[in-house]
Amino acid sequence: MAGLIVLKPGIDWMATGGLFNWALEFLISRRSDRQTADRLQEIVDNELGSVWIHELPPEAQVEIVRHWRQRLVAAGEQELPESEHKADAIRHLQERTALPRHCSPDASPRLHRSPGTG
Repeated sequence: MAGLIVLKPGIDWMATGGLFNWALEFLISRRSDRQTADRLQEIVDNELGSVWIHELPPEAQVEIVRHWRQRLVAAGEQELPESEHKADAIRHLQERTALPRHCSPDASPRLHRSPGTG
C-alpha cells in the first residue's frame, strides 16, 4: 500500500507504505509537540496511509518541514535497512526534499505538484 503526505493542497509526496511509515516514524521521534507526535503515531498504528501536514498547528508544520528538509535523507542513509531497494529509497527521499537555493529556512520542501496546481 502506498502512503501520501500532503504538505498543502496540490503539493504532496507519495511513497511505498514502508517508506511512508518510516518517514512518519522519523518525524514522530523528532517532534517536540506530543499531541502532533501522537496524531502521526495514530496514522502509522492504524495504517491510515495519508497525512495532511497543512492541517497541523503552524508550529508543527514549520518543525516538520525543517526536519524533513534538513535531516530526512541523512537519517534514511543511516537508518533504512540494507537491501537492494535502499538506493532507490534514498533517491526518492533526495528528490522529494530538495529545495531551490533561494528558499528561506521555513520554505516548504519541493514535493510533487499535483496536476493542475501550477
